[in-house]
This record gives sequence, structure tokens and C-alpha cells, in this order.
Amino acid sequence: MPEFSTVRVAPAHRVEGRIRVPGDKSIAHRYAILAALAEGRSELSNFAPGADCRSTVGCLRSLGVDIQEGPTGTFTVFGRGFGTLRAPDGPIDAGNSGTTMRLMAGVVAGYPFTTTLIGDSSLSRRPMRRVMEPLALMGARLEATDGHPPLTVHGARLHAIAHTPSVPSAQVKSAVLLAGLHADGTTSVVEPAATRDHTERALQAFGGQVSVDGLTVRVSGGQHLVGQTLVVPGDFSSAAFWLVAAAALPGSQIEVENVGLNPTRTALLDVLRRFGAHVEVDVVDGSGVSGEPRGTVRVAHRETRNIEIAPSEVPGLIDELPAIAALAAHGGRVSVSGAAELRVKESDRIAALVAGFRNLGIDADERPDGFVISGGRQPTGGVADAMGDHRMAMSFAIAALAASAPSTIDGADAVVISYPGFFQTLDQIVR
Repeated sequence: MPEFSTVRVAPAHRVEGRIRVPGDKSIAHRYAILAALAEGRSELSNFAPGADCRSTVGCLRSLGVDIQEGPTGTFTVFGRGFGTLRAPDGPIDAGNSGTTMRLMAGVVAGYPFTTTLIGDSSLSRRPMRRVMEPLALMGARLEATDGHPPLTVHGARLHAIAHTPSVPSAQVKSAVLLAGLHADGTTSVVEPAATRDHTERALQAFGGQVSVDGLTVRVSGGQHLVGQTLVVPGDFSSAAFWLVAAAALPGSQIEVENVGLNPTRTALLDVLRRFGAHVEVDVVDGSGVSGEPRGTVRVAHRETRNIEIAPSEVPGLIDELPAIAALAAHGGRVSVSGAAELRVKESDRIAALVAGFRNLGIDADERPDGFVISGGRQPTGGVADAMGDHRMAMSFAIAALAASAPSTIDGADAVVISYPGFFQTLDQIVR
């Protein structure tokens, strides 16, 4: 991780190298939670090293789960079994992690005690109503300040519901499914558009039964999960920044090994092909012990084209949009619409992206539900503020590689949320 919160990024001619990225954050959250609810011991290796997943581990420990960290990124979870979490001694802290808060709300909703979930100043501004509403329909009572954390969950005996979220959200879907494990009957979620399916795959990996029929996912209450030995694949959303850099800089080629290739996460690869990059994918394990495919991705620069991301594409690209924006810093034009969800992430990612790119000398326009980044001229470099957002810091770093002079990123230490070694890896691949 950076020693200081300000990092200087020099221009680059190209990027090249073979790298591995940290364990997938989305998968690690879910493995830790399900291992805690399972019977017996679980070994989770290549666990995501960032602060977000440590927040989930901390919350589970506050609920009485014994979790031990080994020296090589392996976490041992001694599952408590179905229905045996204990009431916390005080508020449990989700830190900066919206995933932690929403998924843990689903977990504790079915327990006969009260849990207050707190977070940092950024998380305390993020909306929670979309997860509160279905959990309340299941029988829990939830309190928040105008729909924002702290979030207090008064657990209760839950009953199954059929929930149709108004906006596609893997976090909301997952919270309802986790609550459904503790509900009477069969709980279903009908998605308006497909979102990442890590919870469904992880439930099956831990011996659970989950039914998927098109956009409808169902779980039955009272299931007993069994501890497992699992390896978390590399985080595709972290790899996205290196793949974008390789696609954007002439003469570049990057190979990312052991990265997760879940088809609900890899829409970026088609975007890079549309941009003009050469993309190769070698699937090493098509299903994985956990049902999570993984393999090697190679991306090389070929040409530069304009890219338009339509609203229908946004659910499958929501975490990669900041990386995609950086493509335009190196030429071409990136237009995104239908992505108003970006305004309620760790920062207002639309406003933060546009402001940061402009400060780097890149033409950028803000739209209510997206942005347009135009790369018709070489960026001058400058000072961009990550606004406490890890994906902003990484996006600005990749964009700064195209500049005519060095750039400064304020708040660069936000990368510890998901990718503590990001800037060290950047130094290794820049030529």
C-alpha cells in the first residue's frame, strides 16, 4: 500500500508483464459468511487482503465466530452451524464496505437479538432502504436515519417472500437469500436484470440447495451448510485496471493469471474487444471446486475506437466502469448512460470521475446517469482527488499514464480497501 496518501504517477510508454491480483473481494465476503454459518471448519485460501473483507471478518467475530488468520492469506473459519450466532456486545463495524453492511443485515435479520451495523463517514452516506424493505417484509424490524447507517436490525422469526428489486443489485439479492436461509418456506428473488451470481455458487459450494430459473433465484429455509476448503480466485475487478492499461497504451501486453472468470463478471472483455484490443482467455478450471471458473487473460493493444456503454450493459459492468473511463484518456471516446447507481457508491463516482479527469487535463462531461470522456488530445497531467474511493484512485492512476507530465493522486491510500499492493504492481509493469 502507499506509504502516504498522495502518490505521484509518471507518464508511461507502455505496460508489460505477467501478474496475479488479490483474491476476489465479492467472493471472499460470501465465503466467510457462509463458512461462519456452516457446521465444521473451513479453510479459505487466497482470501482478499483488502480492508472491506476484513470488515466482514470483524463483524463475524463480533457475532461469536472463531476466525483465525494464517501467514499466507489463508483464513480458518470455525463455523457455528445453523442459527447459533450470538448477540454482539455492541455495534458491529462494516468500515467502508457496503457489501458487508447489506449482507450482514440479511444474516442477522433471522436471529432473536438486535444488531446495530455502523460504518465510516462514506458508508454512513450510502442508502440502505433497498435492503431494509425486503427484510422488513420478511418480519425483521429495521431502523436507520433517513435510510442511511447506522442500521439497526431487530431480528425475528422470518417468513419467506417473493422479492422483485426495483434496481438490479447483487447485494440486495444476496441479503434476501441469506435471510431466506433463516426463514420459514422458500424465498425467491426475481431480478430485473442478471447480476453477479457468487452467492448462488457459494451456497452450492457449502452444500446448500439453491434453484436458479432464468432471473429467478430460490432458497429454502432451515438448510444446514457444511464447512469447506476453498480457494478464492483472483479479483477480476482489480485485474480490470491492468487489462485497460494494456488495451490503451501502444505496444502493451498484460497477462493476468489465476483470475476469476465468472461469466457474470467478465463483460469488460467484450468492451475491450470493441475498443480494438486483442483479448485471449485460457480457462484453467471451468467450474472450480466452488463452481467459480478461473484462468488466464491476456490483453494487448491493437487500435483505439470509441466505446458506448448502454444502460442494459451497466449491471454487468458496474465495478469496471471507472476502469473503462480510463480508456478514453489514451484516445477515443467513452460514453456511459444508465449508470445512476454510480452516484451512491463509496463516492459519487460520476462526479468524482469527471472532476478528477478534468484536473488531469482530460475532456470530461457529467450526465445525470453517466459521463462522456473524450480523448482527443494528450492529457497534461495534474492533481486528481480520489475522494476516499479505491476505484477512483486506480482509475486516475491508469489515466495518468497517458499524460505528458507527472500527475498526483490525492487520497491514493484508498486502494487498501480492495488492492493494497496496487501501486507496487503499477511500478513493476510500467516501461
